[in-house]
Amino acid sequence: MTKIIDGEGAIMGRLASYAAKEALKGEEIVILNSEKVIITGNRENIKADFEASRTRIGSGQKGPKVSRSSEKILKRVIRGMLPDHRKGRGKIALAKIKCYIGIPKEFQGLKKISGGKEVKGKFITIEELKKQQ
Repeated sequence: MTKIIDGEGAIMGRLASYAAKEALKGEEIVILNSEKVIITGNRENIKADFEASRTRIGSGQKGPKVSRSSEKILKRVIRGMLPDHRKGRGKIALAKIKCYIGIPKEFQGLKKISGGKEVKGKFITIEELKKQQ
């Protein structure tokens, strides 16, 4: 059975850990509205950390390829919560997770699990993070 999760207003770490656990159990996971997932904390620190992960500061070389697209950012966070994603259980679980921007036509009208609550305080959405620069 497929679990469809609406990521609007969901906190990224909690959403990622839930998706990773369910995928390890063998569930198919679909995350919609991945651009509206929230990262809590100070905006400037989050932006600086994300940009630092994209480049190696001081070496003059480009860093590892870290995508700016919101569904790939979210999937990378989920990948970090799985056991070795290159082989075995982690690889199988990662293949069961799909992330989408917005809501594709095939998922409209279906029952979704709401991932978010009202968040107070400091936060930034993935959409705002990727628009920086």
